[in-house]
Amino acid sequence: MTEYPKPSREPFRARDPLVFIVEDDESMRRALSNLFQSVGLGVQVFGSASEMLQGELPDVASCLVLDIRLPGLSGLDFQAELAKANIHIPIIFMTGHGDIPMSVRAMKGGAVDFLTKPFRDQDMLDAVTVAIERDRKRRETDKILANLQTHFEPLTPRAREILASVSYGLMNNQIAAALGLAKITAKIHRGHLMKKMSAKSLADLLRKAETLGIRRAKP
Repeated sequence: MTEYPKPSREPFRARDPLVFIVEDDESMRRALSNLFQSVGLGVQVFGSASEMLQGELPDVASCLVLDIRLPGLSGLDFQAELAKANIHIPIIFMTGHGDIPMSVRAMKGGAVDFLTKPFRDQDMLDAVTVAIERDRKRRETDKILANLQTHFEPLTPRAREILASVSYGLMNNQIAAALGLAKITAKIHRGHLMKKMSAKSLADLLRKAETLGIRRAKP
């Protein structure tokens, strides 16, 4: 089974956004590297997908500028393998021999853009800007979710029942009736739940439940 790079927890210089370039043409690698560096972006270049797989991905907002036709693993196959490995780096494809089925496959796989060579520098920069912003937002969402999970996972089965009931919109007396508790007991449980989830209000608790995927399902 192929080993894929995992996000590294080591500090990355200045925590600047990073663009990975996978392109077998040396002159194109150099031109793209110069373009991205001219606008203050960090760059790492590779001549093939397998070459990129030898390292680790720094834990910073990033994107991948990927050629379709590569020696060994093709760009489209690399996209599929990254998805299987649960690596969600945004991809911008580029090719000198594109066709509609190829572009459709790339976009269905979640690509940010599909650029045909020769492309305008501004078109590439625009695509990279969108991709990095998408990755930044995903990372922020992942951190929020990870923090919520640290509060949710220790909850007892009873606390989770209370959370599901609150998410459904039940009041304390309704929760008590649904779970066979005294009203005061249901109230106490909900108060403890608010503290365990670090919720500032009922609305805050509902937002956290929704973020965790605990939707308004009947308990």
